[in-house]
Amino acid sequence: MTVDTATATRILPAGTAPTPMFNESAELYDLIYSSFKNYEAETEALAGILRSANPACRTVLDVACGTGEHARLLGDRYGFEVDGIDLEPGFVRIASRKNPSGRFTVDDMTRFDLGRRYDAVICLFSAIGYVRTLDGLRDALRCFRAHVNPSGVIVVEPWFTPGVLDDGHESSAVTEANDIRVARRSRTEIDGRISRLHFDYDVTDHGRSYQTSEIHELGLFTVDETRAAFEDQDMSVDFDAKGLIGRGLYVARPRESARSLLS
Repeated sequence: MTVDTATATRILPAGTAPTPMFNESAELYDLIYSSFKNYEAETEALAGILRSANPACRTVLDVACGTGEHARLLGDRYGFEVDGIDLEPGFVRIASRKNPSGRFTVDDMTRFDLGRRYDAVICLFSAIGYVRTLDGLRDALRCFRAHVNPSGVIVVEPWFTPGVLDDGHESSAVTEANDIRVARRSRTEIDGRISRLHFDYDVTDHGRSYQTSEIHELGLFTVDETRAAFEDQDMSVDFDAKGLIGRGLYVARPRESARSLLS
């Protein structure tokens, strides 16, 4: 199975704080994913989910926002006011350029405190997998819960569950536009509950050629484990096995909001 990701961290011992990794390739991210990722369709579906959950939904926090393309479309096409955080400074710079009215900052999804709440908190394209451990997942959801309004909604697009990815799987892809060519080779390694993705890039940028590599680590969590992590933060949660791109989607609410809807 081919795997594609949203953000990255270096290989770290359990319990170690993550560090940014897209130092070399952040500026290439949109080019790499432009050939197959349909941001427009995903954002249309996401906007419908947010408005269905709360017709008054206006403010959104995009956690692990990447280059801010979902944020841009949510704002430009659907009228949401979107802020974002990401661990990678290069992504934050790009997202800020795309979304000049939003506040985009470098932060860790497991320990951020922005001092404000939103109508929705979203975490897309399997970025939640970069928390690596169940403790990291609980920490991230605790932060999400602390930043959503009582009547708000939290939307999380998961990484794959254990047993889905094939150890040793290899794939490659080439993307080219505006005199930039990127050839990416990937290999998947499964190490217990960690999936390790080895990426090698051959880049030609306006005649300058270079190579770079990255290793991404994402935790493998079951649906039951993820549900329990939401419920531990006093949230009710629904799981759609298909989601936006076939990886599933969790839609959660603070329990006081769910109780108010039923009263």
